[in-house]
Amino acid sequence: MTNVHAAASVRSTSLPADSAPDDLLRLDQQVCFALSVASRNVIALYRPVLEPLGLTHPQYLVMLTLWERDSTTVKRIGRLLSLDPATLSPLLKRLERAGLIRRDRHPADERALAVTLTDEGRALRERALQVPPQVIERLGMDLDELTSLHVALTRVIAATSS
Repeated sequence: MTNVHAAASVRSTSLPADSAPDDLLRLDQQVCFALSVASRNVIALYRPVLEPLGLTHPQYLVMLTLWERDSTTVKRIGRLLSLDPATLSPLLKRLERAGLIRRDRHPADERALAVTLTDEGRALRERALQVPPQVIERLGMDLDELTSLHVALTRVIAATSS
């Protein structure tokens, strides 16, 4: 298998070493397919955990960035989450209507939009502390396995973010 094919597919031990090149196109050998299905399934797993908080998964990601910083710009949130303004803007509007954030012109740069947590948004963090343990439990994977997966996925993100 060439390096190009190795990057795009994964050989299972059930395939013979002398498999035909067409086997490289088997759906179950595609990294893109595994990532796509895993992503959808994990996000769906978050749904019932986040529902009592009144958050969708994308809104949860925005709140995570703000719980780390309390206040930042729309541009920085977009960069941190790899979201374009057209995707991020409606998320922020919904969070603002829910009373969790406030959007104002940045005091140092009128062109920039600052996003700040409200008291309610800060308080939600305490309830959100229960999200990671619930997700880990629902996944049924041990912490070492999840840590290794996170490291591998972070490498994939770095390799594809040139």
